[in-house]
Amino acid sequence: MQFKPAVTALVAAIALASLISGCKKEEAAPAPQIPQVGVVTLKTQPFTLTTDLPGRTASYRSAEVRPQVNGIILKRYFKEGSDVKEGQQLYQIDPAIYQSSVLSAKATLQSAKSLADRYKQLVAEQAVSRQEYDNAESARLEAEAALNTAMVNLRYTKVLAPLTGRIGRSLFTEGALVTSGQANALAVITQLDPIYVDVTQSSVEMLELRRDLADGRLKSAGANAAKVKLTLPDGSEYSEEGRLEFSEVSVDETTGSVTLRAVFPNPKDILLPGMFVHAQLEAGINSDAILAPQIGVTHNSKGQPTALIVGPDNKVELRVLQATRTVGSDWLVEDGLKAGDRLITDGLQYVKPGIEVKIMDKSPGASPASAPATEKAAGTKGE
Repeated sequence: MQFKPAVTALVAAIALASLISGCKKEEAAPAPQIPQVGVVTLKTQPFTLTTDLPGRTASYRSAEVRPQVNGIILKRYFKEGSDVKEGQQLYQIDPAIYQSSVLSAKATLQSAKSLADRYKQLVAEQAVSRQEYDNAESARLEAEAALNTAMVNLRYTKVLAPLTGRIGRSLFTEGALVTSGQANALAVITQLDPIYVDVTQSSVEMLELRRDLADGRLKSAGANAAKVKLTLPDGSEYSEEGRLEFSEVSVDETTGSVTLRAVFPNPKDILLPGMFVHAQLEAGINSDAILAPQIGVTHNSKGQPTALIVGPDNKVELRVLQATRTVGSDWLVEDGLKAGDRLITDGLQYVKPGIEVKIMDKSPGASPASAPATEKAAGTKGE
């Protein structure tokens, strides 16, 4: 019985220690933390809507060099693949027979003129009938016409360039017989500067663009004045800027597309006819566009784009967006967001609509994991 007080004291000490330990654990339990997020403050900005369209280059002007008279080619005066000027002589066809025709026509005209002059005096004296004089005058006019034709044919023995441009290979050499009605051209001249680019746009895209223009969501970039840029087959950007010339008035039944034609300066002859290119066409201008970073936009189970923003009370709000076009790393938002909205771009996995959040500033030298992106203004893309 002497040990009972000691045992009682030991049990009391153990119970007191357990009670104190439990109190310390309750005091150490942390309070629920407010999630920290990084946001982007959206703002409106002018934005030019561009459309990337495939296309091919086409010559601005092209002409076949063809003989107008029959004969043997005596000489070729140009170098294949060189630039020629309008009116420059390209070939010489044997002129001998045409020179003879001119001389013969001159002699015939001289005879007809003399006869007409003689009959003019005789008809005044009533020595010949008026009909005979008229016949002589008609013969003189016919002789003049024959001389003009002979001289034209003689000039045609010099085959001239119909336009300024680059001439291709010659399909006929010296000594070849050519005729005015032959199937093959002697050569082809192509004007390369400027040059056309024909692109195709689907009729659906064109209808959407016209609807946006009609509803005021876009302003016209200017009729027949829209600027066009080119991407070359190797992926490089063409240095010269073009402009839209016209669009076809009908839709291709097989492809459902409309052809647009742009014209580009081509001073260095970089573009050649038939080259496949991509054209970036200015379709319209939105003076109050909202561009939202793609990192802050997700899609719900219905496939609709959604975004989480921080409201005025620092609580998360869910927005369903209307956004169908990407611009670089941004979405072009047509509806659902406005200027001043704080779009959550960092920490999306830790938040849901209705909870309170805290916007975390980025501290110098902090890693993205420890410090979410700072609040910043959107709208640096697509200007």
